[in-house]
Amino acid sequence: MFEQFTQEARRVVTESVAHCERAGAAAVTEEHLLLALLDQRGTRTDFALAALGVADRRDSVESALHDARRRGGLTRTETEALAGLGIDVDEVVATAEAAHGRGALAPAGFVRRRMLPARRPFSSAAKEILKKSLRIAVGRGDRRIGGEHLLLALTAGAGVVSEVLADHGATYATVERAMFGDGGTAGGAVPRTA
Repeated sequence: MFEQFTQEARRVVTESVAHCERAGAAAVTEEHLLLALLDQRGTRTDFALAALGVADRRDSVESALHDARRRGGLTRTETEALAGLGIDVDEVVATAEAAHGRGALAPAGFVRRRMLPARRPFSSAAKEILKKSLRIAVGRGDRRIGGEHLLLALTAGAGVVSEVLADHGATYATVERAMFGDGGTAGGAVPRTA
C-alpha cells in the first residue's frame, strides 16, 4: 500500500515514526500520525488545518492528547459515561499516579520501556487509519493516498484523536469542505467505519 502514497503521505508516515521515537513509545499510534500531519507545511492538509484554526492551536491539541493519555486513553465521552456510573476518572488517575508515578495509566504504547524495538511497529489503530485512508481515496476516485486522506481517516471514527480534532473544529465534514470545497465525497457519503 505504501507505494500508493504521495510524497506528503510518506513524509507523514516517516515523521510519525520519529514522533513515536521521541516520545519513547513502543508503537506508532494515531496520535503520532496526527502530530506528523500538524508538522506539514505548504500542503493541502496544512491549508485545511490552518483554515479550521487547528494549526494555530497545536499546544491545545497536544495538551488534550496528553490528558487523554493520562486517563488511560479514555475519550471524554467514555469519561462522562463512567462519571454517570459514579466513577470519577480524575480521582482514579490521581490515586494511580500517587501510588505508581505519573502516567501510570497511560496505554501500553506510551509506556517508556528499557528495551524498545529498533523499528517501531504501527499499532492496530494506526494501521486501521492507513487502511481507512485507502478506502477514502478510492471512494473519492483518487488514484493515490495523500495527507488529506490520512487526515480524513483520523476524523472518520471514534477515539481520542477524532474527538480532539472535533473539539478543535476539525470533523470529517469541516475538513472535507476545507480541502475540497462543497463538492464532498463521491455520492456524498461520509465513510464512518470504526
